[in-house]
Amino acid sequence: MTNRTDAVATPLRALLGAVGRAGRGIRWYMTTLMGDTAYATYVAHHRREHPDEEPMTERRFWRERMDDQDRNPGARCC
Repeated sequence: MTNRTDAVATPLRALLGAVGRAGRGIRWYMTTLMGDTAYATYVAHHRREHPDEEPMTERRFWRERMDDQDRNPGARCC
């Protein structure tokens, strides 16, 4: 025999799991869109492709990225 609490808890758990996954997906999208993960992505790429070289410091990475965007504005609005 099925307990009523179990019958309600299972769909609720599934819903909360789906909401949690959606929240994590939105967070990932926003941080990626805003560039928050750019340095970590650069370091992972650099270590994979150039294991014998030291990657730029985070400060230097952001400075060069901003300088490059100023030199080549592309589709930026400002």
